[in-house]
Amino acid sequence: MVAIINRGENLIGALSYNQLKVDKESGQVLSTQKIIEAPDGTYSIAQLSRSFELYLLANRRTEKPVLHISLNPDPRDKVSDNDFRTIAEDYMQEMGYGEQPFVVFKHTDIERAHIHIVSVCVDEEGRKISDKFEKRRSMDVCRALEKKYSLVVATEHKQSLQSHAFSPINYKAGDVKSQMASVLRHLPNDYQFQSFGAYNALLSLFNVTAEEVKGEYNGIPKHGIVYFALNEQGDKASNPFKASLFGKTAGYAELQSHYGQNRIKLKDNPSKASVKDKIELAMRTTENETEFKKQLMERGINTVVLRNGEGRIYGMTFIDHESRCVWNGSELGKNFSANVFNDWWNNGNKTERPVQEIASKNTAPVSGEINQPHELFDFLGKEDMSYSLQENNLIEAFGGLLPETHGEDYEEEAFVNRMKRKVKRRKL
Repeated sequence: MVAIINRGENLIGALSYNQLKVDKESGQVLSTQKIIEAPDGTYSIAQLSRSFELYLLANRRTEKPVLHISLNPDPRDKVSDNDFRTIAEDYMQEMGYGEQPFVVFKHTDIERAHIHIVSVCVDEEGRKISDKFEKRRSMDVCRALEKKYSLVVATEHKQSLQSHAFSPINYKAGDVKSQMASVLRHLPNDYQFQSFGAYNALLSLFNVTAEEVKGEYNGIPKHGIVYFALNEQGDKASNPFKASLFGKTAGYAELQSHYGQNRIKLKDNPSKASVKDKIELAMRTTENETEFKKQLMERGINTVVLRNGEGRIYGMTFIDHESRCVWNGSELGKNFSANVFNDWWNNGNKTERPVQEIASKNTAPVSGEINQPHELFDFLGKEDMSYSLQENNLIEAFGGLLPETHGEDYEEEAFVNRMKRKVKRRKL
């Protein structure tokens, strides 16, 4: 089992993301602790957020008091709902959060069922709960839970071996050919894409670009591919390298076969709906391109935008690292096409899509409770994302590596929000 721990300022974003899964019938509230419940046993974002309100108001100096944890068993594990509940309770207890309010969501939008826990890491007095040696402690707790619940053991050794092959190219470091080989010999086998453009969008995350070469030899048409390393500005920074240097998977014929096979796989891929949900949520809750990219990146999706010389957007590509799928915007739907984003980001004509009602209408409001989503955003403010981002090198958001270290266990960790005001803290 792999645990992924994230912190932020945005409670509503964390709750809204998980509630969206529930609304789409690909998730459920599995259990809660110290959480307000409606008389009919249902939950709303307003109710859930109110359960954490006093903790956040008491917060003294913790910049990121919101805790968002995902616990991811191995795909081979068959974990019952009851076991998921007790696993969550055991994990929170062992990590020092056993007395905190928290809500456990189960996600079933991908083949591997897993759980998310939303909580806060400050106590009732506003003091931060210690996170000293957190990663080490979390690994120890996961190993103990694997033994207790007879789960498949997740080995960090295997993960580090897998991730070794996916470092982005640094043309200044020298030996560009070897660096490029580590990407090109593995990447086509690990990701699904159905066009040369989508392949190039994926390569751009690793500071690589490809060009098709066409010609004739003795009257016979010949097709090939050459590769270049890119610099920080996205310009070519190396001599061309023939595809034959990197094996069949990087060559023209093999890639053509790859496109054809993946057209079928991507058409009905089960993760497609989940990716569309994330993009739609980002479109509703962000104001500009930078915010949009940042929000999706925090959910494991890179956005690659193609512009012509005049700055017009003519291509949108979304790369989902969890499902290992690459989609052009138009392949996901007309509302994700390049024209839509060009009208928004270049012309200021944002398509207003109806905001999904997050708070339950069947829930009787608690006295003083905030019911409208925009009011909740105003109250809690915008999360300061935990990653240091550079727009021209988006892969840096994943620690310099493609998230192979998480493999099938990589989970969305975003806290989404478009408001910029920070949490108002009560003066002590």
